[in-house]
Amino acid sequence: MELSLAVAWTDEASVTDAPVDLDASLVARAQRGDRTAFEQLVRRHQRALWHLARRYTRSDADAADVTQQAFVRAYQALAGFRGEASVRSWLYRIAINLALNSVRDRGREQPSEIADDALTVAAVGASGLERDRRAAALRTAIAALPPKQKLVLELRVFDELSFREVAALADCTENAAKVSFHFAVKRLRALLGSTETGDDEALP
Repeated sequence: MELSLAVAWTDEASVTDAPVDLDASLVARAQRGDRTAFEQLVRRHQRALWHLARRYTRSDADAADVTQQAFVRAYQALAGFRGEASVRSWLYRIAINLALNSVRDRGREQPSEIADDALTVAAVGASGLERDRRAAALRTAIAALPPKQKLVLELRVFDELSFREVAALADCTENAAKVSFHFAVKRLRALLGSTETGDDEALP
């Protein structure tokens, strides 16, 4: 049976702000054959999974492919989901594995695509250039982090996951996730320098 994933992204509230048990309820309904429940699950998590995959693949098209594959895998594995982890953690684990496989299969890191509106002639001003410079410096510094620290920091900051969820995805204890996050932030501050980050400006 073919699963349709042609579900438009919505501007609804962040997934992190929604009740976790709603996901569990949707999965339970989907396990009983309710296709609309799974489509709701897709709408709730599609955007977040795309951004997660995009950080690994660095390609909009590849991120979209990974996101669709992740939901197809999740749909196929519905019967085996027992709720040991949150639905969100389960989906993130699938997406991370697929994104890593995508990068590994290509044998090299994919270059970032140039957005359609990137080549503009509009003046951005000094403040805009400074923001771009600082953002680029931050991305470079994050890329230089050890893999575990990079994963923990991105899941915590960009995806706003709890340390419990981060620990499940990083295959470590919750305390180890907190320690990795602490050292990741400390290392970023050192890489960027105090003048780049200030006290709290660019980092959590």
